Amino acid sequence: MLSAMGFALLLSALAGLATTVGSFMAFIIREPGPRVMSFTLGFSGGVMLLVSFVELLASGIDAIGFAAANLAFFGGMLAMFLLDVLIPHDFLAEKHAPEIDRRDEMVGLETQLLKTGLFVALGLGIHNFPEGMATFATALSDPNVGIAIAIAIAVHNIPEGLAVSAPIYAATGSRRKAFWWSFLSGVAEPVGAAMAALFLLPFLNEAVLGILLAAVAGIMVFISLDELLPVARAYGEEHLSILGIVTGMAVMSFSLWLLR
Repeated sequence: MLSAMGFALLLSALAGLATTVGSFMAFIIREPGPRVMSFTLGFSGGVMLLVSFVELLASGIDAIGFAAANLAFFGGMLAMFLLDVLIPHDFLAEKHAPEIDRRDEMVGLETQLLKTGLFVALGLGIHNFPEGMATFATALSDPNVGIAIAIAIAVHNIPEGLAVSAPIYAATGSRRKAFWWSFLSGVAEPVGAAMAALFLLPFLNEAVLGILLAAVAGIMVFISLDELLPVARAYGEEHLSILGIVTGMAVMSFSLWLLR
């Protein structure tokens, strides 16, 4: 159990700290191409949608029954909705903000960009907390599925890191500040995983795990439908976004079939 818990915590940490990759991207290319972003975010959403319905919710139904599992599923979605309403956050692509390298043309843009970066870091950090719990619970139940979920979360954490570091770097010119704020927003995921391990493991049994997996499925579906897929389409590459979704579902389906 201890080795499985350590592996689940490691996966959560790696997925969360993928935000630092986005931070480095902000220093190098400022903003990745829309085709790449559209496909990769769609791919990540496809993986998370398929594994939520085919694996996580199904496992919850097997463990605690259809009605209880679906209540937990919609409870997870409701929890993410309330979190999203109370602490909203935006990707740069959603805001259609002015280009960050034009700050000399707008009075006070540095302050605006700095506030944007800090608020995005706070919002993403709080939103990343339940993602860490999701990765931990999934990996504890099935390490192979946990790896797939961690990869999917890591992929969508890269543009989150970009969304935090790009405005802070543009406003301050400090790579160190931009990197650390991006790092802090991502470290919320392993913190969430550690909290899950601390409070849930003493009570973990088949019923509790079933409730948790079904709730995680709801969280994943909400993240995919509310964040990943809309942002993927916001890049203007509609065919690539749907191609990414289908490809992600196909890859996830094939990997699950190989594990049978």
